[in-house]
Amino acid sequence: MKKHNNGGLVYSTESGRTCPECEQPVDSCLCDKTTAAPQGDGVVRIRRESKGRGGKQVSIINGLPLGQADLKDLARALKAQCGSGGSVKDGEIILQGDKRTLAKTILEGKGYRVKLFGG
Repeated sequence: MKKHNNGGLVYSTESGRTCPECEQPVDSCLCDKTTAAPQGDGVVRIRRESKGRGGKQVSIINGLPLGQADLKDLARALKAQCGSGGSVKDGEIILQGDKRTLAKTILEGKGYRVKLFGG
């Protein structure tokens, strides 16, 4: 068990990383619904990446002005519509495979401004 500087729990061997605010596991954090969405320039960017993934390609979507809970819901919908797996990590949605054009079409249909980059 590791303590934060202000005395709060940061990591527990039972549940992994914990939220410094509510001291719940990060996956079931109670603060997710109340935290403000990150602010950006209003453009959602989708890039393709394969470095460090054993040659397998992924599409990484970032710049979405959503909180963690809404980001997870959008990721779930994108995975279902793209027919692929994926996850949410560090404010980014990661879709397995090169799904950039399909994800761009879906996100533009939801009203986002989207740019593709990264070859």
